[in-house]
Amino acid sequence: MSLYESVFIVRQDVSAQHVEGLAERYTEMIKENGGEVSKTEYWGLKNLAYRVKKNRKGHYMMFNIDAPSAAVGEFERNMRLSEDVLRYMTIRVDEFEEGPSAMMRNKGGRDEGRGDDRHRDRGRDRPAPRATSEGDKPTEAKVDVKVETKVETKVETKVETKVETKVETAESPTKESES
Repeated sequence: MSLYESVFIVRQDVSAQHVEGLAERYTEMIKENGGEVSKTEYWGLKNLAYRVKKNRKGHYMMFNIDAPSAAVGEFERNMRLSEDVLRYMTIRVDEFEEGPSAMMRNKGGRDEGRGDDRHRDRGRDRPAPRATSEGDKPTEAKVDVKVETKVETKVETKVETKVETKVETAESPTKESES
């Protein structure tokens, strides 16, 4: 049997319990076809990069699957038929990642330190500036800036105009008077 990692996105208007129910149904389907789901992770409701079937958000779910290709084919066929599943992607892997996936590790680190927004625009390792006492004078910084611009333009124009005009006049033959 081969190892697969599958991620699918479910519509935003369904509940998280309904997403868990879909995951259980797909897990049973894989087991019936001779495979097993070794890990299931619910990543939560996340923003999509662009609209998918008029949805801006979606519930993300990830499976680690150890199953024959026929079981994965049936799993993908049922996801294609489901109106709740917006997108899915299944890839074959050599081995499963130990522990939580990168999405779950980042989810835990992002929630820490919420509420203290002083460091949002600065690096986390730099402390926030402290208020000075009344006796301290602010330090002044002097910045010297030199800007040199050298522009050379050389324009040569040489125009030769030669106009030849030839005017030819044709004299009409005059009639000599009859004498």
